[in-house]
Amino acid sequence: MSDEPIVLLKGSDQILLADAAGAHLASMLGERDRDEVVDQFGGDEYELTDAVLAASAVSMFGDRVIVMRNAGRFNAEACLPLVNYAADPNPTSQVLVVWERPLAPSGRANAVPKKLSDAIKACGGAVVDCDVGSNAKARQGWLDKHLAASSVSFIPSARHLIAERLGEDVSRLGGVLRVLESSFPHGAKLTVDDIEPFLGEAGSVPPWELTDAIDGGDVSGAVVKLRRLVSSGGRHPLQVMATLTSHYQRMLRLDGARVANETEAAALLGMKGSTFPAKKAMQQARRLGSERLAAAIRLLAAADADLRGLTAVPAEAVLEVLVGRLARLAGRPTRR
Repeated sequence: MSDEPIVLLKGSDQILLADAAGAHLASMLGERDRDEVVDQFGGDEYELTDAVLAASAVSMFGDRVIVMRNAGRFNAEACLPLVNYAADPNPTSQVLVVWERPLAPSGRANAVPKKLSDAIKACGGAVVDCDVGSNAKARQGWLDKHLAASSVSFIPSARHLIAERLGEDVSRLGGVLRVLESSFPHGAKLTVDDIEPFLGEAGSVPPWELTDAIDGGDVSGAVVKLRRLVSSGGRHPLQVMATLTSHYQRMLRLDGARVANETEAAALLGMKGSTFPAKKAMQQARRLGSERLAAAIRLLAAADADLRGLTAVPAEAVLEVLVGRLARLAGRPTRR
């Protein structure tokens, strides 16, 4: 059973945040009955002072768990009662603060005030970031951790299929695992055939997976990645077009430039942070060469005109033709 006096959960994905809230609440409860132990405050109506008063009260019936949902609507000033409470938390209460956005459709969560984070950590509490991370390694690590905690296990090919099918939509994992755990006995080792009917449609992928498939000359793979970006990822065709144009413009700037390494390439492109994207652009620009780069730019210009109404061809078809042609172009051997 969790024993932190205060736990604050934050993150940009509301589904992951809600799943984490459920898991932390279960840990705080242990074997106790939720209805007898939990006081929950949520929605856009309650005041933080009321929730803090509930946490401060000494219960005659054992320890309490106070849950504060949708706390992202509170600003730094409104959080002062909770900051003050953290200076001397009630030993008979545990507090779970879920930094969700307001319920209003246009509501956005404020940043967690630094004073609040510092006060929670100082009293022995925890501030937990529930976001997965934007890169593939972080997503895979998060998936591995949650799959390992499940009551069922997965052969390697099944784990790979889950990661591939979910893509960036990792918040779907909780629902998938709940269904699998209710459908198969404890300790069952699941195969691809076992799990595939439960995975649904493929989730979105990050844009770099599309450009990697194109650069690798993988025509069918690139079209699949494109479809996942547009359908599951909800990206507008013009957004995809902007991604592709930027990708090739970087290579065009490096074509013929006297850069010796990725550090010089990153400086030329104005990239800060990791030099890995610059390294990829430099290597691909050299592999394509000036002639094929020029052909790619012409394909992009023609597709852009089509997307903006030059033809009546559907936008999805324009993009699929473009992506297929770019991938074929990348797959051709360089002329000597």
